[in-house]
Amino acid sequence: MGKYILRRVLLMIPIVLGVATLSFILMKLAPGDPAAAYLGDKATPENVAQLRQAWGLNEPMIIQYFQFLTGLLVGDFGQSFIFQTSVLELLKLRMPATLLLMLVSLVFAVVISVPLSLWVAAKRSAASAIVSRVFAATVQGMPAFFVGTLLILVLGVNLGIFPVGGYGSNFGEHLYSLVLPGLAVALTICPVLIRSLTAALNDSMSAEYTNFALSKGLSRKRTVIDYAFRNAGITGVSILGIQVGHLVGGALVVENVFAIPGVGSLLMEAVLARDYDVVQALTVIFGVLVVLVYLLTDVVYSIVDPRVRLGA
Repeated sequence: MGKYILRRVLLMIPIVLGVATLSFILMKLAPGDPAAAYLGDKATPENVAQLRQAWGLNEPMIIQYFQFLTGLLVGDFGQSFIFQTSVLELLKLRMPATLLLMLVSLVFAVVISVPLSLWVAAKRSAASAIVSRVFAATVQGMPAFFVGTLLILVLGVNLGIFPVGGYGSNFGEHLYSLVLPGLAVALTICPVLIRSLTAALNDSMSAEYTNFALSKGLSRKRTVIDYAFRNAGITGVSILGIQVGHLVGGALVVENVFAIPGVGSLLMEAVLARDYDVVQALTVIFGVLVVLVYLLTDVVYSIVDPRVRLGA
């Protein structure tokens, strides 16, 4: 296990380098000038030139690239042009809201997907299968921002149960304000989880050990929960880990819908203002986060199923 984790960590180095390089190139190729965007109506050729010189944007591209990489090695993500502070300070302020939103979304996804999949497998009826398929097909066709807007209209505006925006001032208010955005993100990954888990449960129910349990008089419901779900849960863990990328993307989009002060709204502001250091730092951080979650998924997979041996 230790050797496997070490190999995967070492493999992260070229991945992170590739993500950092790609984000740097794409930001430099993007149209627009951060100095001109920052000055706005006061932008003159002289003012823009002075600001570009002060920000180091007149340096050769290769020098800017190596300065960026050197900063990453020592944990220095640079300075935000727009907010006039270090990117690290911005991350300390904004990252907790995004991580909490992702955690809430993950909990909602599990709470929705697992019971529905167990119900379909236990019922084994045409009606339950149709309900599951219609739900999955309907939700999968909706982007996260559209689902969030519907939730705002129904549960926020019409029923007034949950706030339609903001983040609150304490942990309890944070959780309360993240119910709708967390549900919006969760619903976008539920269809894949439901289909995968239901298929795994049905396969397990066709195995010899479950047939033996049924032949002893155990009800189908107890067999699904006590026997089939143990093996099907391994598939669920794998699919859930794979969906982390979609979870990150959904969280970043939904934050702007619900006015949550996380890195999603920060990223949007930085992209529009051509704030290079902020965009590059967030791209690298979320790239690392996704890779780490994939690694954690593999480790959990081997723990849940001792028959799995992690190799190269």
